[in-house]
Amino acid sequence: MKDREYSKQDQGRDQDRDRDRENPDQKNQDGLNEEKTKKDIEQKEDEKLEEYGQITLDDNARRRKIHLITIIGEVEGHENLSSNSKTTKYDHILPKLAEIEDDDSVEGLLVLLNTSGGDVDAGLAIAEMIASLSIPTVSLVLGGSHSIGVPLAVCTDYSFIVPTGTMMVHPVRMTGMVIGASQTYEYFEMIQDRILKFVSSHAKIAYDQLKRLMLNTEMLTRDLGTVLVGEETVKEGLIDEVGGIKDALRKIYELMESASS
Repeated sequence: MKDREYSKQDQGRDQDRDRDRENPDQKNQDGLNEEKTKKDIEQKEDEKLEEYGQITLDDNARRRKIHLITIIGEVEGHENLSSNSKTTKYDHILPKLAEIEDDDSVEGLLVLLNTSGGDVDAGLAIAEMIASLSIPTVSLVLGGSHSIGVPLAVCTDYSFIVPTGTMMVHPVRMTGMVIGASQTYEYFEMIQDRILKFVSSHAKIAYDQLKRLMLNTEMLTRDLGTVLVGEETVKEGLIDEVGGIKDALRKIYELMESASS
């Protein structure tokens, strides 16, 4: 019985060798197909990075999977902005965040910010979504994170800002027709209250202190508000630490290790 089984196995190997001899280019073709598939995957990753500003970091020695999201330019709301403007589209970010939460292979989220602000509802929606994720999250403010970029910077488990990074805290602004009535002022107050409550609950700054920075009349000549640079954001309690990309990655690995232990 065993001899018969061995003979069948030998016969199968002989047939494979015969096929290889008859088709000497088959292995080369398989190698080319595999290389083409790899290039197609890389191309799709490049297109995703260019279109959405997102990429998965998984080529590290620890073999940990971190998703990278960039929030740049202006946060776009319900209306499309000019094609000449750099924008972050909330309708691209929100579904991806839901996918990340549902994907057990993704262990952390890194958010890079260089934004001038934008739509309040869209910005708060993204910030609330990030804050509700069950995986470790870290943010890094690069050039700046102004206006609605402030909630986006503080919504993660831990936040960094580069030494020259800036954050502007100012009152809510509105473009277009504004009705000169008390209800309009009350509506502005309500929007500002939403922002103040979110930031003060996710950062180390008190509600009243943040409101004071928002309504500051001594710094900007043509506007209300406060501009904070690097270490100042840490002293005020908005950001956790001054650092760069290596610090942000170190921290997210640290949080991932704690979450898995």
